[in-house]
Amino acid sequence: MDLGLRDKVAAVAAASQGLGLAVAKTLAAEGARVAICGRHSEPLLVAAEAIRAETGSAALPVVADLTAADDVRNFVEQTAAHYGRLDILVTNAGGPPPGDFLDLDEAAWRRGVDLTLMSVVNLCYAAVPHMQAAGGGRIVAIASMSVKQPLRNLMLSNSIRMAVVGLIKSLSIELAPYNILANAVLPGWTRTDRVEQLLTAQAAKRGISVDAVEAEIVSGIPLRRMARPEELAAVVAFLASERASFVTGTAIQIDGGAVQSPF
Repeated sequence: MDLGLRDKVAAVAAASQGLGLAVAKTLAAEGARVAICGRHSEPLLVAAEAIRAETGSAALPVVADLTAADDVRNFVEQTAAHYGRLDILVTNAGGPPPGDFLDLDEAAWRRGVDLTLMSVVNLCYAAVPHMQAAGGGRIVAIASMSVKQPLRNLMLSNSIRMAVVGLIKSLSIELAPYNILANAVLPGWTRTDRVEQLLTAQAAKRGISVDAVEAEIVSGIPLRRMARPEELAAVVAFLASERASFVTGTAIQIDGGAVQSPF
């Protein structure tokens, strides 16, 4: 199926590794022109080269700290200036650190809000005018299945990502007259560096092995494995495409069946 992404322009946040990089590669493979951002130039340049090598499409790398509003605006403005337009925004950020409620202080909450929620707010503020000028667009927020089922030792993520989904659902209503569609994806346990860190943190906190933690998690996934990043990226590409022209305001689980809630 042709997704209708050829020559569309996509800005993918936090795409030097992990889920963001997988999404950028998939969009580029579908013919989109992509820009990626990350905090550090070296891994960002490596990621841009990997996209070029694997898809034949160049990627614009922009160094940006997603907790800095000026950096976020610069990322979006450079993307639009370089390619002449902006059609797709994929919001993403490394998750806030693990921890239980009593382990966290107010400063940790403020950092978590800046990273996980305000990065999305600022990306959308910067991107929406360009989408309005283009006659429409797609916003896809990478959140977490934790908005439907809280995960152990992830108090910040469990709490703040709920606000991201609330923002996306609200934007889907407000931006519909401009043909700007807004959706969220809710990845479950996916094999990334971030997940490896979470497994290690859980193992240390509970005094068990990393393998034991992983086995416990996988036992609760009907497909009995963790996802591959490209499986998440395929759903994002669909939501960003012309084929999803009547899909907005959704929050789609990509979790191998781990969350059984009907809501």
